[in-house]
Amino acid sequence: MTITKYFKRQFQLRKFRLEHDVISDFYISSCQRNRSIVPLLILRILIFVGCLSTVIASIVLTVRIMSFKYWLIYLTHWGIVINTIAAGFGLAVSVRAFIKGTIEGSLGLPWYVKAYWLSLNIATPIALFITIFYWSLLTGLEQDFAINLTLDIFIHAVNSVLMLALLLIARHPMFLLHFYFSIGIGVIYLIFTLIYYAAGGTDPFGEHTIYPMIDWEYPGQTIGIVLLSALGIVILHGLMVGLSAARDALGKRCRKETSYGIDDAYY
Repeated sequence: MTITKYFKRQFQLRKFRLEHDVISDFYISSCQRNRSIVPLLILRILIFVGCLSTVIASIVLTVRIMSFKYWLIYLTHWGIVINTIAAGFGLAVSVRAFIKGTIEGSLGLPWYVKAYWLSLNIATPIALFITIFYWSLLTGLEQDFAINLTLDIFIHAVNSVLMLALLLIARHPMFLLHFYFSIGIGVIYLIFTLIYYAAGGTDPFGEHTIYPMIDWEYPGQTIGIVLLSALGIVILHGLMVGLSAARDALGKRCRKETSYGIDDAYY
């Protein structure tokens, strides 16, 4: 019965929108018993610094070896920029609450809270997709996509760890029906690859593709890969929703609240 109630709540039409009644869930950490803003603020500072440092290091090392224009074409780099945006807006929410106190929500979520929630809905499944895509399909190829081993680990593995941490340390929900945010970014990137191919763009190796398996010279194969990728992103989004529900149940136990079933995950 609790599972039925959970999915009934998840598939309400209002869950397509960025609406949530408890604004403090966006700036109080999941397991703490008090209402202090400081713990989540500190953690978000660390995550933002990690994300920003990764972007800066990636740009610097890439420009040393090749043109900056090639940095712009890879989904990995789009992903770490989105990670930094999500971490930045999360930090902004915490800083705003720390400086001015309780965030007023009588007229709905403020724009910067919505911006954080939206960007995290994009960043987390995309980060996991990039990690899986890279280590399963791009390593071991004749073309070496790794500029630096340490950087390679940060942009293709630590990226996911940081986004999972950003999700799991807070209390705000993730809704199944928000999957279209990350799919939307995927569509934008897909259109970019098509335009880049049509304009005669190449990768650093002189190939007319950005990734070997996304080759518009073979549209049938490429569309098949794209559809499988879209399905993968939706599945990963669903996994993030499940993890956030488990986080909420565990958080309620840590806070010794009387109700912590899955049906109470989004109250």
